[in-house]
Amino acid sequence: MTDDLASQVKDVLTVDREEFQTRVEEDAEVIKEELADGTFDNPQAIVGFEYEFYAVDRETKALSRVPRRLLELIGFEKELGLHNAEMSTSPQPLNAHGLAAQEAEVKARLSAAEDRTTAEKMLLVSDGLWTIPPEGETARKYLTNSIEDEGTRIASNMSDSVRYHAMANTDAEVGMELDAPHVSLEADTVMPESLITSIQPHYQVPHARDLPAYFRYAARIAAPLLALGVNSPFFPPDLYDDTPPEEIVDEAWMENRIGVFESVLNAEDPGKVCFPQDFESAEEAIDNIVNDRTIVPMPVSRSDRFDDGFAHFRLKHGTYWRWVRPVFGGATRSAANARIEFRPIAAQPTVRDSIAFQAAFAGLLESTFRREHPVTHLDWVVAKDNFYAAMRDGLDADLYWITNDGKETTDTEELFSDLFAHAKDGLQARGLSDEQAAKYLWPLRQRARHDITPAKWKQNEVRERIEDGASLEDAITEMQSRYIEKQTHTLIDGSFANWVGRGKTEF
Repeated sequence: MTDDLASQVKDVLTVDREEFQTRVEEDAEVIKEELADGTFDNPQAIVGFEYEFYAVDRETKALSRVPRRLLELIGFEKELGLHNAEMSTSPQPLNAHGLAAQEAEVKARLSAAEDRTTAEKMLLVSDGLWTIPPEGETARKYLTNSIEDEGTRIASNMSDSVRYHAMANTDAEVGMELDAPHVSLEADTVMPESLITSIQPHYQVPHARDLPAYFRYAARIAAPLLALGVNSPFFPPDLYDDTPPEEIVDEAWMENRIGVFESVLNAEDPGKVCFPQDFESAEEAIDNIVNDRTIVPMPVSRSDRFDDGFAHFRLKHGTYWRWVRPVFGGATRSAANARIEFRPIAAQPTVRDSIAFQAAFAGLLESTFRREHPVTHLDWVVAKDNFYAAMRDGLDADLYWITNDGKETTDTEELFSDLFAHAKDGLQARGLSDEQAAKYLWPLRQRARHDITPAKWKQNEVRERIEDGASLEDAITEMQSRYIEKQTHTLIDGSFANWVGRGKTEF
């Protein structure tokens, strides 16, 4: 297996970089022609969802490798690490039935998967960053273990995806290290990225020419939604430097997942993983993807899919890593669309919390665009600073906002009052009743109202244990075990509000 993978990596590395780029540029012209013809206009607003998990041993809660046959049985896809599994939902219209279908599909497939994983004495965990390594291993060894096969570097615990392994063997620079408060790790591969898992809502814009305006709003709402969703304040304990536990807890970033992705894959500034620039036209968005630095040019196989007419461009887009990014695709001409993929949010404690972000994101784009919300005038530099402040401090961050009446504010209550009002307005514009819209947004309102996020819950759990005399390792391990235990009772049918005593009364 390793020999075959090494051979495939070597084959990939023979792909001519300049020829690949030429094909990408040709594909871009195809997309622009279709754009001019209105092919990517698709007035029925559509939403989709990607949902990543990691697996643990049911008894010990230690990280567990997922057998490839099991992934096939449960209908999930492989991700970077052998412990990862990913689900993608079927796109649905943005209305009451479409959102209900998204949630029902996630629950149905996850319930069926749990039946299989239970037989394997495993659990699938929805979380931002794992902290308990496999039994008998350290996280450092698990993330850095690799072998060299005739000059080709192969990560021992990485899925057999040729692209991921090729990144460690190309001349193009990749960071391959962790850079976070009190954490240091260098690796020979991009395997440290497998620490993190996320959810990724998609929103299809009705008219492709309006993509820049929608995208501008998506970049402005990224920070407040990130602040609500932070869920990765801690790393596996053996990755920390020799620092007093109290400092590690107090200085933890609330969403280390952001820093992990950036430091592992960025080797220069500005990096490939970053907060996205605004663009003035859909054509400019296409050019931005074309001109992005290529890490690994890959051989391209084509089928009769519509978007295989620009297959090289699609392949390059796979490494166009922005926290919010435009997507041009569609299996058929009638399904062709321009959409926005929202990538800042970590996997959440429950399905309901995860779907709440999908609903909030879609509702906000509907309402802010339709009502020409003045936050579109928030300077890009401020939007970027907001984003990284939310990464560090979650709901405690000072975020700059412009309310619907044009008032500039850093008041958290004013910001989220405006945000939720427009999220609800957007959902109601798509046919949801007042009660239906409120129900989708309720888990996130509870977080803002009571100043509690999954990351803050984790920080409080670890801090209390350290104050009681526990070591950092024991405190993080006990917190993580409690997180997983609570999730087993609420993942399908509860919400994070149940964890913090707020789940009995609907807002």
